[in-house]
Amino acid sequence: MAVTVETLEKLERKMTLTLPTAVIQNEVNTRLKRLARQVKVDGFRPGKVPMNIVAQRYGYSVHYEVMNDKVGEAFSLAANEAKLRVAGQPRISEKEQTTETEMAFDAIFEVYPEVVVKDLSQVEVETLKSEVTDAAIDKTVEILRKQKRTFAQRSMDAAAATDDRVTVDFIGKIDGEPFDGGRADDFQFVVGEGQMLKEFEEAVVGMKLGESKTFPLNFPADYQGREVAGKTADFMVTLKKLEATHLPEVTDELAKSLGVVEATVEALRADIRKNLEREVKHRLLGRNKQAALDVLVANAELDLPNSIVQSELDRMTQGAREELKQRGIKDADKAPIPEEVFRPQAERRVRMGLVVSEVVRMHNLQATPEQIKAHVEELASSYEKPAEVIRWYYSDNRRMAEVEAIVIENNVTNYVLSLVKNKDKELGFDELMSQQA
Repeated sequence: MAVTVETLEKLERKMTLTLPTAVIQNEVNTRLKRLARQVKVDGFRPGKVPMNIVAQRYGYSVHYEVMNDKVGEAFSLAANEAKLRVAGQPRISEKEQTTETEMAFDAIFEVYPEVVVKDLSQVEVETLKSEVTDAAIDKTVEILRKQKRTFAQRSMDAAAATDDRVTVDFIGKIDGEPFDGGRADDFQFVVGEGQMLKEFEEAVVGMKLGESKTFPLNFPADYQGREVAGKTADFMVTLKKLEATHLPEVTDELAKSLGVVEATVEALRADIRKNLEREVKHRLLGRNKQAALDVLVANAELDLPNSIVQSELDRMTQGAREELKQRGIKDADKAPIPEEVFRPQAERRVRMGLVVSEVVRMHNLQATPEQIKAHVEELASSYEKPAEVIRWYYSDNRRMAEVEAIVIENNVTNYVLSLVKNKDKELGFDELMSQQA
């Protein structure tokens, strides 16, 4: 087999392959003979169908399969011999100068790019730090108290106030007409918790049992109910039940009710601190990892293989269609989804993947079994039965592959942060927890 490789532009290459016609035909004959022992044709016993009939019925499809297989094998062998790192699938077409003894093919494909990372020693990266304060623990205790709260009927002359649980009937109209979702009977919510729009809660405050009130409510322009977003509705609400909230005292009894093993307030706060520190560590790692990877990609030079970007675009477009299906959108498979909407994100993902992979390869940052084991054990430590969680991870190759990918990203993060100038920034606990990791 003779092979020539031509550079077209940037990452695109063209390889010319030649295969002896006899090789193709011999493999076609072999497969047809094998097929003849299995096919069923009316008027013939199994295994007794004449070869000319088998060839007539299946010759074209078998020839097509053989061509794909043999050309694919030839391409793979030639790429390995030429030490080419092929990106994506090649586009293979038969050349016109095919002869009786040889068939010639052109394979157009892309190779993985050379990745050049600039010197990072003078690059400054903001590294976030945070700590769990007593105030954070106190706030968590309050949340846990709310989980154990009880409600008691208030007196007939009591007025609804913040933290009261109210049960109401309401109906809303826009331009005098009711609208979907604008009516409910025996609807229950706690005033001040944000379950209802602020104007609705403010209207209920001060109402007494049996009282009705009408009031206007302006729906925000970005309200989730698009049909009423930005519009003004007239509501009538009737208070049917009013209950006061009672929070349990912070005692050993509360700790016991929350499942704390030692059943003491001190043990409860220690558990809360441990859980919050684990969450803080996770969020800081996520934020610092993103900052490190962003710097790495921003200081890397490479060309993007169009074939890999296209594969990512196809995957993202298909994901968008699946989401439309889940929302019940009719004809989601046919919905026009311009892939250009996803191109910036697709290109960023491909760029990130290529740069990280190259850095891992160049600096031996692969995940070790010890690192993977330690990460799984850390993940399992927050559960009641860690051993079962560890077995759950190790029982599935896909889950373990995800763990390995995370460990590799952590290795790359640590590598980048060891090269750059780290600028520590203290982040308040509330600020860190209010932002997505």
